[in-house]
Amino acid sequence: MIKFDRLWITMKEKGITQYDLYTKHNINRAQVHRLKHNMNVQTNTLDRLCNILNCDIEEIMEHIPDDNLF
Repeated sequence: MIKFDRLWITMKEKGITQYDLYTKHNINRAQVHRLKHNMNVQTNTLDRLCNILNCDIEEIMEHIPDDNLF
């Protein structure tokens, strides 16, 4: 499972709010909703977030091992 809990911590540290994502950085509200609920998001959204926050991918997401095998 991929979790985005680190995203909210990094955003707080960098002083970026969800409202900033919508208004200043044109991140779609649906994508933020998907991030909040640990749902699938596009890699270009993750790339944009890393650029906005000036951080590495590990600072916005983490992999939690589970039994989700294909």
